[in-house]
Amino acid sequence: MLLAIDTSAGASVAVVDRDAGVLAEFTEPDTRRHAEVIGTLIQDALRESGVAVTDLSGVAVGMGPGPFTGLRVGIAAARAFAFGAGKPVVPVVSHDAVAFGVAEPLLVVTDARRREVYWSSYSGTDPEGLPIRASGPGLAPPQSLEEVVPDFRTFRRVDAAEVSAASLGLVAELLYLHHRPFASGEALYLRSPDVTLSAGPKRVS
Repeated sequence: MLLAIDTSAGASVAVVDRDAGVLAEFTEPDTRRHAEVIGTLIQDALRESGVAVTDLSGVAVGMGPGPFTGLRVGIAAARAFAFGAGKPVVPVVSHDAVAFGVAEPLLVVTDARRREVYWSSYSGTDPEGLPIRASGPGLAPPQSLEEVVPDFRTFRRVDAAEVSAASLGLVAELLYLHHRPFASGEALYLRSPDVTLSAGPKRVS
């Protein structure tokens, strides 16, 4: 049984169980309120599901791709909750949640802001029901997708405004069940930070 959190688009929190399915899910679509709502969403999901923190086996978290500010809120919340509860963190690529349950070739596109989009292509699902990522995640201007996505015309495009934490949690459950590797623990920002450290101390004249 997992608490699942994703803030790569809006903010979404769910409690899922491999056998019982989705026990609760709450979502805030506003991409500017991640930090404001994440705590409440976690409380609401746990209350609605009736699951005690001690009964959770871990915390699944979407690692992006997503904009820096929003994405780090969910990752920080997941890590803090997991640390306090003494549970492991299970990282999952956020786009995998959008492709979950879709058997046909799919191009998942989410807003990266600054007139760019994040994309991942999927060739379908494997026998265990997990999405098969063909390429990506990547970052590109929307008008360049046909040039940068291999075999672009073979995929049905889905522009996702939200990423379901419930789907993310179910992907994590299947990854664990079938002994598949989880995502990297590094967030998929796919873009250099706005602020970089200088090479040395600033010279004062």
